[in-house]
Amino acid sequence: MASPRTRTRTPPTAKREPVLVDFALQGGGSHGAFTWGVIDRLLEEPWLRIDGISGTSAGAMNAAVMADGYAAGGAEGARMALHRFWRTVSDAATMSPFRRSPIDVLLGRWSLDHSPAYLTMDMLGRMFSPYDLNPGGTNPLTAILAECIDFDRLRKAPIKLFVTATNVHSGRGRVFRNAEITPDVLLASACLPTMFPAVEIDGESYWDGGFFGNPTMTPLVQECQSQDTILVQINPIARPETPKSARGILNRVNEIAFNAVLLKELRMMALIRQMPISEVPELAMLAAMRIHRIASETLTELGSSSKLNAEWDFLTMLRDDGRKAAGAFLEAHGADVGVRSTFDLQPLLEGL
Repeated sequence: MASPRTRTRTPPTAKREPVLVDFALQGGGSHGAFTWGVIDRLLEEPWLRIDGISGTSAGAMNAAVMADGYAAGGAEGARMALHRFWRTVSDAATMSPFRRSPIDVLLGRWSLDHSPAYLTMDMLGRMFSPYDLNPGGTNPLTAILAECIDFDRLRKAPIKLFVTATNVHSGRGRVFRNAEITPDVLLASACLPTMFPAVEIDGESYWDGGFFGNPTMTPLVQECQSQDTILVQINPIARPETPKSARGILNRVNEIAFNAVLLKELRMMALIRQMPISEVPELAMLAAMRIHRIASETLTELGSSSKLNAEWDFLTMLRDDGRKAAGAFLEAHGADVGVRSTFDLQPLLEGL
């Protein structure tokens, strides 16, 4: 397995002129370890210069840890910070009741579908709210974030951060920027309403940012100089089969909901590219954005319960898959970054 100091042989693009890019990072629980691997591999490329990151939920955690690490020690500091964060998450989960059942371990399955604790939580979650089960709003990530991120340094970090959370009262999203980011902001961005009470910020209650943008793309267009966005997507857009189980149906509903706003933003970009918009600078900027996408087939094969699996072997498996996916992207499209889009948006307009 790759360590945080392991470096992959870089392609010829490593000698090219620097290209300014931004990242758009989706959320998805422990599946965010795939994004860790993607970032870990991309940070090895000296020609990639990071301008901004938009992240939601686990994507927001990755974004904040990376930006803080980068502020402390450049690309290598960011890689070390991400490794430390995910190691700390795994260590904290060592005593968690959410563990794979012996049969799942025996069969090499990463899901928690047969875990007694997970099944109990799943059943209770359909009858009781987190205000009944967790009235204090206890979240194990609180201590982890305090340990792994220097928030004073983060607020002054050179990488622009955009973290999305959903306002419970208005139903609208709020995008928090560097100077506003606190542990509560990151917890709000990852606050699933069936698991945790809403997080209060400035007198307002917030839930998971995925309901409004997973992640939000607009700030990257309006507030970053980069014209290249690398989208790291961990929620499958398409599935070949119709889910039949209750858990499978709920999982697919969540995937569709958490991809919906992102797909709308991408469709808007595709539509604008077909319009004569040279006289409208804001639209021209949107049309000029070059979009790239890195995703994984492995994540499509994993069940929703595995998003709560924080075993180190699972997280490093996803990390290595992310590194592999990023390496394949660089091999196929590294030379296109800064030149042209590699993610075709046109199919998103089909059926409209």
